[in-house]
Amino acid sequence: MIIDDLYTKTNKNNFYLGIVTQVYKNNCVCQIENLSWLKSRRINMEYLIPNTINFHVIIDSSEGIFIGEVYQSKIQNTDSTHYALTHSEHEKIFSEVSIDIIGIMKNGEIKFQPVGFYNVGLTDKVYFANSEVNKKYLESMELDRKSKEYCGSRMKLKPFAKVVNMSNQELNLYPETLFDRHLLAIGATNSGKSTSSLSIIDKLIKADKKVLVIDPTGEYSDSFSDDEVKKMVLGIDTILDPGKVSFSQWATLFETNDSSQPAVLADAIRSLRFQKKHGKDEVYKKSGKTIVQVLEDMESLLSSDLSFNLALLPLQITEEAVEVDRNMTKYQVGSFQFNNKQWLVQKVKYKLESASLIDFFSASDNKDDLLGILNQFMNDDIKSVYINASKIGIGEGIGSMIVDLVSNYIVNNKKKDDVAFVIFVDEVHRYSKDVQAGGYQTGLTAIAREGRKKGIFLFLTTQNPKDIPDELLGQIGSLLVHRLTHKSELDSIRNYMSESSFKQVSRLNQGESILTSINLLEDLHLAMDECIRIHHKSTIQL
Repeated sequence: MIIDDLYTKTNKNNFYLGIVTQVYKNNCVCQIENLSWLKSRRINMEYLIPNTINFHVIIDSSEGIFIGEVYQSKIQNTDSTHYALTHSEHEKIFSEVSIDIIGIMKNGEIKFQPVGFYNVGLTDKVYFANSEVNKKYLESMELDRKSKEYCGSRMKLKPFAKVVNMSNQELNLYPETLFDRHLLAIGATNSGKSTSSLSIIDKLIKADKKVLVIDPTGEYSDSFSDDEVKKMVLGIDTILDPGKVSFSQWATLFETNDSSQPAVLADAIRSLRFQKKHGKDEVYKKSGKTIVQVLEDMESLLSSDLSFNLALLPLQITEEAVEVDRNMTKYQVGSFQFNNKQWLVQKVKYKLESASLIDFFSASDNKDDLLGILNQFMNDDIKSVYINASKIGIGEGIGSMIVDLVSNYIVNNKKKDDVAFVIFVDEVHRYSKDVQAGGYQTGLTAIAREGRKKGIFLFLTTQNPKDIPDELLGQIGSLLVHRLTHKSELDSIRNYMSESSFKQVSRLNQGESILTSINLLEDLHLAMDECIRIHHKSTIQL
């Protein structure tokens, strides 16, 4: 392809700016023919504004056709320049623009690619990029997709945004471009983050891609129709055997906060499992039993003896308040232990006051089993799934437990050959933290590290990237960045984008974003499209 092939509707000379006068490693300087060439003008329905910055240019070189973005424009501050300006002698003023070189279409090729070690040359001609150039550049934006077998087809998603500095051309990408290395949407409250995320999910579902939405707050309860997704409301129409929950997940659910509480909780659950194994719907009384007897009872539990009556847990924690007698042979009631465990008892009671939480961990023949539905989803018997956890409580402990349980189950049970899918978690900073230990949950991190091999891709959102654990953030390859203002938040994403894009983050308006990805030729400045799906915003407006 030669440069004339990019200017078929209008002669390229109408878009001429000047020649390259300085060459650096990653950029160059173009001397404009005269100041008149920088005047705003319309050419065949194309409106050119070359007297500013952030627009694209192409450079006709012996190596091929370079594309760049203007980041600086200036006029020499001299007496002669001032005289020419005041006397309207624009043809005597030679302004300069500085250009970031961002891609090259090599001789004989039809797509732009990373510039590599190629460079422009002195006296190369520079032209304002027209709509044909911008369209060709957008078509070249996505780098080679090595993992297309994971995210599906050769079909692109429907447009979900417009590219601001490319004449608002619509952006549609292959799913793997966004999700191959996982996608994180970032933005302050009311920056448009949730709206953007819902628009992308909308395009995934309309493209018949598999999506799993985990919604701890119920904000997306009316976003999807029953025909599109399998809806589950935990505690209402969906249950889970409590034996499927790990000790650490129970500790997260009940927000244990010291070194002893998780151990007490684990002991109480083991005792109730023993009772369930023997068909006893009552607490296990340790007081009066010998140490040997209790030890033998607990050691008799098999790996399959996991179920227990959750409603009895507060009483069982109280029964764990025992101490060894003087003879060191039997357990007896300990007043100190009793008082020490009451805070944990109160926390568990508070959580269990929600009838839906108890119902969620109860057996029922007429309700869906959470893990059974997940199996159907992974086997492609169900296309997409929406999990609403808001009815069992809106605390971060409950949300964290559900997110960790679902993500761990999926990463441990999905086969590589199963159909790929995207997992969406909104405001993930609330649910990636391990409340009881001060560390972080393992499920999402495991997916971030291992999910690509199995065709599991994350779509996460957060207000503050600082609250995302480094182990998780380090696995993210694509960021959709909305407005951020705090220095610490900005610093946490600085290395993920170009310097020019980074400087724009704090200036973004609502609905504007910057998409940066290892799968893109450069960062894209976007105006996000709003879809018609309903979203119940968590932020209350004045």
